[in-house]
Amino acid sequence: MRKIASLSCIEVTQSLGGSKKLNMAETSPLHVILFHGFGADAYDLQSLAEAMKAPTNESVWLFPQGILQVPIGPGWTGRAWWPINMARLEAAARTGDYDLAAERPEGIDSLRKRVDEMIAELKVPWSRIVLGGFSQGGMLATDTFLRAPEQPAGLMVLSGALINKTEWKPLAEKRAGAPFFLSHGRSDLVLPYRTASQLESLLTSSGLKGSLFSFEGGHEIPWNVIEKANAWLKTLPL
Repeated sequence: MRKIASLSCIEVTQSLGGSKKLNMAETSPLHVILFHGFGADAYDLQSLAEAMKAPTNESVWLFPQGILQVPIGPGWTGRAWWPINMARLEAAARTGDYDLAAERPEGIDSLRKRVDEMIAELKVPWSRIVLGGFSQGGMLATDTFLRAPEQPAGLMVLSGALINKTEWKPLAEKRAGAPFFLSHGRSDLVLPYRTASQLESLLTSSGLKGSLFSFEGGHEIPWNVIEKANAWLKTLPL
């Protein structure tokens, strides 16, 4: 792993002969930063750097490691970006009393500072950065995307959800025209489909350009999502 500021990251460089090359104004390769979900780790999404192809001759894929260690089973631990009350989450999913829109994650301000410091150390223009992630990582990517000092190249959220709506709504309105891609399983028992639908509504009503790709499945990244996300990457105006 590579240490960037205070975060450890897996780094994968992708070089594609014959693809679109950098022009004189594009001094940095495209950087795709993907944050993993709760209980996983930086290695969880690494294979996406092989399954997807950025629309530039050279790209750098970064997979940051969650800052918290969390138990995921007897003798097993994973990583996370902020703590989650799993018992409460499971109970809410069973009863249908499930609305994350008002949730403001514990420690999000200090976490955001660490992510911003990591990106600043890259010395890459925001216009050359795609932010994305799975589940909790998708929420972190969205928060970072909306609060960035300049508009990033795009947002890719896989099985994410709307959180912190009060703060996100006015921020999203300042990102009008920015491209995004969302995916979510209609049978997701971890984050119900409507939580992603709420996020799509907030983004599109704020003027961002994109849509939610739904699939028959659960809390996962099936191949058809990878294909759709890959096709979306190739549409970015880089």
